[in-house]
Amino acid sequence: MYKALKIELKLTVAQKIKVCQTIGTERFIYNEYIKYNQEQYKLGNKFISANDFSKYINNIYLPNNPDKKWIKDVSSKSVKQAIIYGEQTFKRFFKGLSSFPIFKKKGKNELGAYFVKNNKTDFKFYRHKIKIPTLKFVRIKEYGYISKNANIKSGTITKIADRYFLSLIIKVKDIVKAENTGTKGLGIDLGIKDTAICSNGRVFKNINKTIKIKKLKKKLKREQRKMSRSYEYSKSKKIKLKELKNFNKKKLKVQKLFYRLNCIRDDYNNKIVDEITRAKLKYITIEDLKVSNMIKNKHLSKAIQEQNFYSIRTKLINKCKERNIELRLVDTFYPSSKTCSCCGEIKKDLKLNDRIYKCCNCGLEIDRDYNASINLEKAKIYKVIA
Repeated sequence: MYKALKIELKLTVAQKIKVCQTIGTERFIYNEYIKYNQEQYKLGNKFISANDFSKYINNIYLPNNPDKKWIKDVSSKSVKQAIIYGEQTFKRFFKGLSSFPIFKKKGKNELGAYFVKNNKTDFKFYRHKIKIPTLKFVRIKEYGYISKNANIKSGTITKIADRYFLSLIIKVKDIVKAENTGTKGLGIDLGIKDTAICSNGRVFKNINKTIKIKKLKKKLKREQRKMSRSYEYSKSKKIKLKELKNFNKKKLKVQKLFYRLNCIRDDYNNKIVDEITRAKLKYITIEDLKVSNMIKNKHLSKAIQEQNFYSIRTKLINKCKERNIELRLVDTFYPSSKTCSCCGEIKKDLKLNDRIYKCCNCGLEIDRDYNASINLEKAKIYKVIA
């Protein structure tokens, strides 16, 4: 089986230039592949595969465009991988899993610099350094994070807020899963007031309501206003943003704050999932939330997006597979909040602002979210996703 790991790198100026060149070339090739297929579609021709487009680049495009010789300055495997990424996006579109592929923009949704293992010495650790193809020896921030004898197949360097990260694909031995001896189940209701409410009474608070996050968000607003003023100034004076030296500094500050907020939230979600799955459980039940419909409410859309419900679900799937716990998914329209967890009566007139569930049949008074988590645990109709 394969495992993905991520480490931060300390690149030299020359190495940063090389990585940025590779990322830029991959973006250009990716966009050319999307553009070429669009043109072929308009002419009524068939879809061009990654292999055919690679031949077109080498045999037709480069000989006829001598000003594009810089494509050859980066690894040929990086160029090939960019075309494969483009082919994958088209295949997802054909299957109805995503929208039509769009062009990559510089500094936004960038592809990573892809490097593949060519020989035994590539991706080998030497104390505080790692040998990467075309970059040679690169310093790593955390020494000892990955074993020296790790069987690394490939790596991708990404740039986030002026920091460089190496994502590695490592081949590991298949882990024999321990037998699940758990007898109890657990229902989890994800929400805005609290991130996760469990049927065993455990409540995970919303981290976005903490003082630390509020201070960072306030600071982010200030930096965004500064950046906006620079933009308006350049617009009024008809000056290009590239010529404003301080604009890039302000932009970097905003990127760093965004990245820090994302890291804090992601770390908190990891801790939630780890604590839940460490308990000896037979199964965990969650609801299939349609976030795209939920964010249509303009008053709650921002709060919903900050919760990262899909991220929690993905982490739960991975951890449940690792720890041999059955993960159940209940349908979106299952009335978990409207059903009484004591007698099963459905309260059809339950409103969003009713935080306490009051049953008209048996007189039960219980927290709305806690009631929903109990109903999720008891759910009989579900789909097993892990």
